[in-house]
Amino acid sequence: MSNHNRNYAIVGTGALGGFYGAKLQKAGLEVNFLLRSDYEHVKKHGLIVESPQGDFTLPQVRAYHDSHKMPQCDVVIVALKTTQNHLLPKLLPPLLKDNGVVLVLQNGLNVEPEVAKIVGAERVIGGLCFLCSYKVSPGHICHLDYGTITLGEYRKDYQPIGITNRLHQIANDFKRAHIPIKMSEDLLLSRWKKLIWNIPYNGLSVVLNARTDELMANPDTLILVEQIMGEVVAGAKTCDRIIPDDFIPHMLDYTHKMKPYRTSMKIDYDESRPLEVEAIFGNPIRAAEQAGIKLPQIEVLYRMLKFVDAQRQEAERVRRLLGVE
Repeated sequence: MSNHNRNYAIVGTGALGGFYGAKLQKAGLEVNFLLRSDYEHVKKHGLIVESPQGDFTLPQVRAYHDSHKMPQCDVVIVALKTTQNHLLPKLLPPLLKDNGVVLVLQNGLNVEPEVAKIVGAERVIGGLCFLCSYKVSPGHICHLDYGTITLGEYRKDYQPIGITNRLHQIANDFKRAHIPIKMSEDLLLSRWKKLIWNIPYNGLSVVLNARTDELMANPDTLILVEQIMGEVVAGAKTCDRIIPDDFIPHMLDYTHKMKPYRTSMKIDYDESRPLEVEAIFGNPIRAAEQAGIKLPQIEVLYRMLKFVDAQRQEAERVRRLLGVE
């Protein structure tokens, strides 16, 4: 990867990819956006970002509808939901320069191995976003809060290899774009830590139809959140990743102080989009199972979410068939 003027591709220009891609372009980097339904609109009108850090508009962006027509890039950012990962074997290969890397900005566990199967483990970097943003309309993104990305190198079976030169280079591009960056020496540990928040709050918010502040205010759900967090710690341990004792109290305290928040999975559910059940719940359960450990409360959530997801997707299919808007 050359030192100067890296170019970027954004695969999945939604609330997350659109936000980070727009920030990178605003900072002077070449960014190529792959779009599906929003392509015509963004090609014509560009991107609009509303943010507490200042609103801005990019009247012209490099918008594409087909990854084969895009220039090859140094860094290909995968910002699709994991429910769309079946598209990646077609999308990724034409996009990568010979020494390019794929940066996987997705939730859950074991998302990097899927991408490694397509491009090779040595060309994969993982990223965990802590971002509150949503898409108002095509090409119009509203950023509410946060925005930090934790970057970590991926190697086969998540062997930690520390912080590489190319990680620093990508981090510098993001910092130039005023995107806060943390670098992790152990991507797998970082993924399990993120699940300590994602598993209880994403799952319970959907099953119980609640915001984070409501889950925190009720003594019963608070106990449930803590118990589920404890199971995530047990799951991490089966992968030889030890989460410190003060991490759960720290996360609870942090969520108490957070503005009332509708989790990303709750937003997906409310918008009738498929839920990222396998990446966030199924994969951690299976990882622990390989070590002979059950995560019973997470499994209850997992089965319930699969049920509500199936119901919602069936209702959506019927709605489409009937052409109801």
